[in-house]
Amino acid sequence: MAALTERLIDRRLGLTDPAEPYVRERDLPVPMSDGVELLADLYRRPGAAEPRPTVLMRTPYGRGGLGKLIAGLLARRGFQVLVQSTRGTFGSGGQFRPFLHESPDGLDTLAWVRAQEWCDGRVSTVGPSYVGHTQWAIAPYADPGLCSMNADITASEFTSTFYPGGAPGLLNLAGWVNQIGRQERIGAVTGFLATPVFSRRKRRAVESLPLQAADVALTGAPVVFWRDFIEHAESPREFWAPAEHDGFDAAAMPPVCMVTGWWDLFLDRQLTDFTALQNGHATARITIGPWTHGDRHSLATIAHEMIHWLGRHLLGRAGDGRAPVRAYMQHADRWTDLPCWPPPEAAPTEWYLGPHGTLRSEMPDGTGRDSFVYDPADPTPSVGGPMLQPPSKQHDNRETEARDDVLVHTGPQLDADLDLLGEVGAVVYVRTEPGIGDVFVRLCDVAPDGTSLNITDGMHRLLPEQEATAPDGTTVVRLALSPTGYRVRQGHRLRVQIAGAAFPRFARNHGTGERPATATATRPIRYEILHGPDHPSHVVLPHHP
Repeated sequence: MAALTERLIDRRLGLTDPAEPYVRERDLPVPMSDGVELLADLYRRPGAAEPRPTVLMRTPYGRGGLGKLIAGLLARRGFQVLVQSTRGTFGSGGQFRPFLHESPDGLDTLAWVRAQEWCDGRVSTVGPSYVGHTQWAIAPYADPGLCSMNADITASEFTSTFYPGGAPGLLNLAGWVNQIGRQERIGAVTGFLATPVFSRRKRRAVESLPLQAADVALTGAPVVFWRDFIEHAESPREFWAPAEHDGFDAAAMPPVCMVTGWWDLFLDRQLTDFTALQNGHATARITIGPWTHGDRHSLATIAHEMIHWLGRHLLGRAGDGRAPVRAYMQHADRWTDLPCWPPPEAAPTEWYLGPHGTLRSEMPDGTGRDSFVYDPADPTPSVGGPMLQPPSKQHDNRETEARDDVLVHTGPQLDADLDLLGEVGAVVYVRTEPGIGDVFVRLCDVAPDGTSLNITDGMHRLLPEQEATAPDGTTVVRLALSPTGYRVRQGHRLRVQIAGAAFPRFARNHGTGERPATATATRPIRYEILHGPDHPSHVVLPHHP
């Protein structure tokens, strides 16, 4: 039965090469410097052990499930693989404090692997999401260095994804806490599936106040990671410093292969990592598809890229000559190859907010202003986007756009297709009363029938003492929207939304200045959005010929 399942997996992924036999040695104890032992499984060729290059995968999700899937896939291609359960998970000793122990534990593990009789000293790493972050935790510091990395749907640091624009990414983190807090009670696979299944439970939990107690509502017990996440929302970078590896020296990095998606929550940071690698002359390539985080449609690409990259850099096989960047153009239904990121041919083009809800490619005459009141007791919702659970990706935004607390500016019908490929930004001139608040900006594609589909968006939490101001005291918010690869078709319109929340994707701003962890009271916030020559609020779009 196991062999049949493996053949079906290979066929599903488009892998037609003959499978090689392998054996699995379970529960190998790996000692850490502090005396804790972590458990690992070794996948190797049958017979006596002999020194061979080794693929290392460190995971909190168990050595079955995802660990077994990836390790078996590689072992059938002739690779030797060690899968380790991270500290405090699935039999490994110690307490699981996500992200905080992965660097010292990973380096201890790497030294242990290289000292084994079955390893010849050459080591590569693989794995997606958190498993990818465990690679970032050792790659910049390994001496000697790794042979290669396959770091998919992940990033070198998580703070910008946990707290995008300074606002806690509430619903995605609640989904992950629901999974990680329950997986050893109900099984890793069932825990993963529970991310969407328990969406009602999650919504009740994130709507409850105070947020610091939402973990009990989610999982039935306190979850240390949730308390870490919500308690340090005001100064996250300081607390999460041990998990931040974005200051890496590109010259010390191994060749890195990445796969991500336009709707992946780590997209922004992963592209920043890729650009830093390229600028530092490291060997790197990335594939960006029309996928969400963990999208089943991305699995074949991840598998083929992983096998090719390991074969090239761990075993010395020939390369395929592919461009460093391969990106899918949504709604154009085609892939495009690029030499680097951002795309060198992308022309930044400004579209300005104008009077009467207009959006123009030229500066409007005269100064205008729009106003709305955001009420945290009824926070502005959002639909779609880079979410771990449905609804994700693109959805019709008209119900949200009809609310009184959402500003909408719409452009004219396009007389030709408009291809957007690259970085997206926005500049918004805003006043708020009482001086705090959040600014959520979303770009949409409006079809002739009125359907308004989200293309990309960004969030910014106002910190009065840190904001730029115009001469009249207006706050100037400069925010990055997620990059995109998207065709807006002829006859469609561009639309920009501006709101004071996107709940429960982001934690609501209470309007009181209280700490997000303990806040229970709410106060409405009044917004004024200014536009015109003196206050040129606009979005910056990457027009790609």
